[in-house]
Amino acid sequence: MDNKKKIRVGLIGCGFMGRTHSNGYSKVSNFFPDLAFQPVLQAVCARREERVKAFAGQWGFKSYETDWRKLIQRDDIDAIDICTPNHLHAEIAIAAAEAGKMVFTEKPLARNLEESQKMVEAVERAGVKNMVWYNYRRLPAVTLAKKIIDSGKLGRIFHYRANFLQDWTISADLPQGGDAAWRMDIDVAGSGVIGDLLAHCIDTAMWLNGGIANVSAMTETFIKQRVHLDTGKKQDVGIDDACIFHCHFQNGSLGLFESTRYARGHKALYTFEINGENASIKWDLHDLNRLEFFDNSVDSDVKGWSSIHVTNGDHPYMDKWWVPGLGIGYEHSFVHQVADFLKSLETGETMQPNFRNAFETQKVCEAVVESAKTKEWKETGVEFKG
Repeated sequence: MDNKKKIRVGLIGCGFMGRTHSNGYSKVSNFFPDLAFQPVLQAVCARREERVKAFAGQWGFKSYETDWRKLIQRDDIDAIDICTPNHLHAEIAIAAAEAGKMVFTEKPLARNLEESQKMVEAVERAGVKNMVWYNYRRLPAVTLAKKIIDSGKLGRIFHYRANFLQDWTISADLPQGGDAAWRMDIDVAGSGVIGDLLAHCIDTAMWLNGGIANVSAMTETFIKQRVHLDTGKKQDVGIDDACIFHCHFQNGSLGLFESTRYARGHKALYTFEINGENASIKWDLHDLNRLEFFDNSVDSDVKGWSSIHVTNGDHPYMDKWWVPGLGIGYEHSFVHQVADFLKSLETGETMQPNFRNAFETQKVCEAVVESAKTKEWKETGVEFKG
């Protein structure tokens, strides 16, 4: 008899992230069978009926809606998962919290700090469970990096550096706005690579190395005007195409971050490296099952970077999958996040990253934006826990 407690999910948005989340919900019970809770694909919502109906059929949702407000008011929905463009995050999340639903949202939390704060206040006032999909924390090699750092093996941390490089916006013919290019529209996205790519880097960095105290940033928009799909006319581009910032972490280490959509030849190059007094680690999304480790304590004749293939059963999450030597992929990070959330319901522990946690990442993003505008160092005001 299936005695698992059901969490009936209402997903809003059926684009790329809607697919990754749906896959996570679909797979989690097969690979994490001991969980006391089980997600149910209850309903999906999007504006275009033909598209959302097809999505519901493909992924196994029991029903669909074309109005997110109706979805939120349904009695057969326990959790609202927001996979919309950024400008809708706050309105939907606040309404869902007020309706007593659990609330999940894609990153970044919102377009800006003001919207983010309202979202935090709403879920905390309602007392509803919440989380933000900063999924890279749940890749086994990144989770292993966290375990190594927390063990003290690196010693005092001196440097953290990260980059996230893409090349998909180089063409001047690429429009802004619309379903496909909403990330190019400042009113919808809130920022460019800062909220889209650097937010991931910042979340991972603070999870691994603690809070970021202050930042000094510069940004560039290489193509100043693009056709807007809503008007058909050329308009000024408000988002940042590239950003570089350096920072001080609260533990005294230095940070260097770079992100761009103008790095020809890179589709999704996300890397980080951490240098400590006793050891260093580095990771590359393109080889996501490996963690590079340098241990200065080994004998000098065998000293060098070692490559840890993170596929053993004693590595994070890997006992749920195949056999040692067989890797997993990007999509598994979402399965792991679903599993960790369901486990938190069972144990009563606070799920991370939740809205409050992601609010701290938003503080850093906002400080980066302001620093680039003023060409001054900016304090972040971060109070990072988790």
